[in-house]
Amino acid sequence: MNEHEITLTTLAYGGEALGRLPDGRAVFVPFALPGEKVRIRLVEEKRGYARAELLEVLQPAAERIPARCAHFGDCGGCHYQHMSYPTQAQAKENILRDQLERIAKFNAPPVQPIVTCPHPWNYRNHIQFHLTPEGKLGFMGAGKPESVLSIRECHLPEEPLNALWPQLDFEPDTAIERVALRLGTDSPMLVLASNDPTPPEVALEAGISVVHLFDEDAVVLAGESHITIEVLGCPFNVSAASFFQVNTVMAEKMVNHILALLPEDVNTVMDVYCGVGLFSAFLAPRCERLIGVESSPSACEDFVVNLDEFDHVELYEGRAEEVIPHIEARPDLVLVDPPRAGLDRRVVDAIAASGAPTLIYVSCDPSTLARDAARFVRAGYHLEQVTPFDLFPQTYHIEAIALFLKG
Repeated sequence: MNEHEITLTTLAYGGEALGRLPDGRAVFVPFALPGEKVRIRLVEEKRGYARAELLEVLQPAAERIPARCAHFGDCGGCHYQHMSYPTQAQAKENILRDQLERIAKFNAPPVQPIVTCPHPWNYRNHIQFHLTPEGKLGFMGAGKPESVLSIRECHLPEEPLNALWPQLDFEPDTAIERVALRLGTDSPMLVLASNDPTPPEVALEAGISVVHLFDEDAVVLAGESHITIEVLGCPFNVSAASFFQVNTVMAEKMVNHILALLPEDVNTVMDVYCGVGLFSAFLAPRCERLIGVESSPSACEDFVVNLDEFDHVELYEGRAEEVIPHIEARPDLVLVDPPRAGLDRRVVDAIAASGAPTLIYVSCDPSTLARDAARFVRAGYHLEQVTPFDLFPQTYHIEAIALFLKG
C-alpha cells in the first residue's frame, strides 16, 4: 500500500519532516511539521527509507501558519513558509547542530545562536527563472525537477526585481534555458542563459542591462557587462557569470563576523574560492600578503577590478585542489568558501600541510561542512565555534561560518 497515515517527529535537513512507516523505515515528507498526523503517498522507496508526498494534514501542529505565497507546496523554491520566522531560525540552528553530531561525531558541537535576517521576505538581489514550453517564467516544481511551474507571484526577490519580472515575455520554445535578474546600486541586469551561442533578439525599454550567457561567454546586448553591489560601503564589480551572495544585508553581517574572528597578528592570508573578492576586500587592509584562489574566469576578472587598490594581493586562477599544493606560502589564516559540495580532500590535505594556525570555513551546506570538519579534526584542528547565518529565509538552506584552530 502506497498511502499511509503517520505522525511526524523531527525536521530533517532538506526541508522535510521525518516520520516512521509501519515497517519501521524512515520516511521524509515535505511541507509538513513535527508532531503532525498526516496522510501521505510514497513516491520513492529504498531499503532503509522512503520519500512521500503530503496528501493531507490530519492534525496540524500548533506551529503551522498559513503560507504567504499561493504557490507554496507546488513550487520547489520555498520549504518553510508554513512556519513563523522565529520557528524557522530555531529549526536551522538545531539542524546544523544535528548534522555536526551525526556526521562529524561531535559531542555538544560549539554552535552559536543563529544570526537571523532582519527582512525575511523580499531579500534576494538575484533571482533565476526557468521557462515553460509556452515561454512563461517559472520555477522547478516541488519534487518534480523535470517540470517548470509557471508562477504569478514570488515573495523572495527585492522589490525592484519583483516589479520587473512580471513584465518579461518570451516566445514559446525559445532556446533560452534560464532567465536571471540581478540588482545592484545601478540599473538591474537581465541575464539570458542558453545552450545556443547565437544571442536572442530582445526588445526592452532603456534602463536595464541585458547580457546573453553561453557557458561563461557573456555578450552584452544592452547596457553594461556588470552590476555594482555595495557591501559596508565597499563597491563590488559583479559580472553576469560571477557569483555573489544573494542577500546583501546578511553578507554584511558575515563580513563583520569574519573580521571579528581574525587573530591579532595576521601576515599572510589565503582566500580560497575567493570569487569576486567579497571577503578579500576586507581582509586585505589587515594583512601584509593576501593570496586569492578562484576557478571562475569571470570572477577572477572582477576580483582584479575589486582589489585593484592593493599592491600586496595575488590571484591564482584554477581549481583549488590543483593550485593550493603548489603555492609557496605559510599562511597565518586560510579562509575557504566552497560550493555546496564542500572541499575536495586534496584541499583539506593542502591546508593542513600549510600549517595555517587559523582556518575560517564559510559553508552553504551543513552536511558537507560536518564531513570536512571531521577531516580537519583528524588533521590536527579543533572546532572552536560555528555560527549559522540565515541568508535564505523561507527555505531549508543554512549558511554557517566555522572557526578552526590548529592544535
